[in-house]
Amino acid sequence: MKYTKLYIFLLAALTLIPFPPLPAQSNSVISDQPLAAGSADDMRAQLGDSVLTIKKRVDEVNLLFIATNKHGRFVRNLDKADFAILDDHKPPQSIVNFHSETDLPLELGLLIDTSGSVRARFDFEQESAISFLEQIVRPHFDKAFVMGFNSRSTLTQDFTDNTILLRIGVHRLQNGGGTALYDAIYRACRTKLMKQQDGQPARHAIIVVSDGEDNQSEVSEAQAIEMAQRAEVIIYAISTDDSGLILRGDTVLQQLADATGGRAFFPYKMKDVKSSFAAIEDELRSQYVVSYRPADFEADGRYRPIEITALKKDLQVRARKGYYAPTH
Repeated sequence: MKYTKLYIFLLAALTLIPFPPLPAQSNSVISDQPLAAGSADDMRAQLGDSVLTIKKRVDEVNLLFIATNKHGRFVRNLDKADFAILDDHKPPQSIVNFHSETDLPLELGLLIDTSGSVRARFDFEQESAISFLEQIVRPHFDKAFVMGFNSRSTLTQDFTDNTILLRIGVHRLQNGGGTALYDAIYRACRTKLMKQQDGQPARHAIIVVSDGEDNQSEVSEAQAIEMAQRAEVIIYAISTDDSGLILRGDTVLQQLADATGGRAFFPYKMKDVKSSFAAIEDELRSQYVVSYRPADFEADGRYRPIEITALKKDLQVRARKGYYAPTH
């Protein structure tokens, strides 16, 4: 009890400390400063611990996941008794909440590869992306931003629920240059989606349209995945490769999606791009959410793997692979 009183006193004291205002954010290039090469620990040192503060119980995990049958169709009538969860290889101490969540607000980032390697289908992919945003973003409820990337990331439209502005943002993307996919994901999660975690429940997702062939990034694939996991962002990927072969970039896109509980699409024909966007929209409205308290939890900043499996035969579950515990 005395520790609780001390914690409340310290929290009250902190609220009285004036903090300088944050600098205004540009609506064009996210940052002209290069990301320093190095380990993930180096990146965390650059960001500071403050960006990892989330206004919720530090010992409570919220996990969004998808359940499908053997035909790949969503199953929407399940309950917590149909699943088994392991957090850091141990069953949770308790399940706080479990329900089907079809109507959470969406906070989306659309990341479109504008490098020279995707020139052939660029115009069609722009129009497909616009159609997707117009379908999925509900006024006064959801919001999205548009970012293009080649050798650097450019924010052409900040968070908005105005689909006309989002359309303009997509049309402002200019084709050409190299590909810095990992940098784009890292920065989108760090500067746009991490700070959106204000205690209000929402789905955080990034839709990447790219061939996955990164040749310019200063951060690694592992660092990009780590930042997405810290921001609790689901990554959906739509490949722009139309060769019909499984190339290295396709493997990268699959790995990004798998690590964050998302899904990768490989539309060989241009018309299938629209189908991929439609499948993402359907999936974002067909998720379960479970809140639980892990066993033996410590707020030590350590990565904790998650395993969630269906107890019913022929059910498949897709969720993020783990999370980073907050720090004191």
